[in-house]
Amino acid sequence: MSAELSDLYRSLTVVADGVEVAHPELVRRHADRRARVRVAGSALAVAVLLGGVAVGGRLAFSADGSAPLPPPAATPVSPLPTGSTRAPSPSPSASTAPSSSTPSRVTPSGTRSAESTGGATAHPPTSIPDRAFFVLAAANRTGLESTAPGPVLPALCGARYPSESAVVQRRARSMAYKRPATPTGSVPAGSYRHSIAIYRPGRADDALRELRQAVRACPEQRMPDDTRTWRQRLLDPGAYGDESVLFELRAPYPQGMGDPGAYEVRLVRAVRVDDVVTVLWEQGWEYTAAERAQVDADSRRAVAAIEKWLG
Repeated sequence: MSAELSDLYRSLTVVADGVEVAHPELVRRHADRRARVRVAGSALAVAVLLGGVAVGGRLAFSADGSAPLPPPAATPVSPLPTGSTRAPSPSPSASTAPSSSTPSRVTPSGTRSAESTGGATAHPPTSIPDRAFFVLAAANRTGLESTAPGPVLPALCGARYPSESAVVQRRARSMAYKRPATPTGSVPAGSYRHSIAIYRPGRADDALRELRQAVRACPEQRMPDDTRTWRQRLLDPGAYGDESVLFELRAPYPQGMGDPGAYEVRLVRAVRVDDVVTVLWEQGWEYTAAERAQVDADSRRAVAAIEKWLG
């Protein structure tokens, strides 16, 4: 052994002799304490992990709507109303809530059926009473009226109307009117061919559709015993009844009649109210021209009479 190694052993012996060696029982106690700390730490970690799994499981269970989450522990729970033995059931969502009303259904003629109104089905009329016809304003009356048969529409290039097969009844009359300032007994300002027709349910709108088509298909024509060319066109019908059609017939005045360059004008308005169609055809009087304001006013009277009749 070298001298240096011997010196190292001697130094170690001196240091060891100066340190107090722990008693064996004290060493065992320290070892037991470290073991208990490790076990407690492992148990705490397991508890925290299990708690996290439980919370995560509740969140996933609630997210699909299967069950509601309980309130947090710090949130006070509202007490149930007095006398209640169970929690109130949740209100139905907007997508599952039952509808409070029955869907409405509109018939082809535009009238509501009993399904939407909840009442009994209204039977369409089968006959036309005198009260269904309008009365001229007192200032326009001439006393000239007739129920003689005749056409209810002007000829439009020989047009045919399939809806005629659905007519239940039709009545018509002719009457002359005067201007308010015209003395009684003077020459009338014009005349009307006024008709009312009842159609089978759902067919009255066909009559107006066919009339529009007939006017469009006949932009001009020659009338029998008339050398002039008449031109037809649809006009803005205005708001009358459930729907309406308004068109004009226009032709230059014959030579020697009317002012130079002026036109003879006829107006025809058809109005549908439910399954009834009324037509007001202004036919003039000895080459007079129809005035829109007069025809509009009398059209309103005609529609009011129909609506009052139908109730």
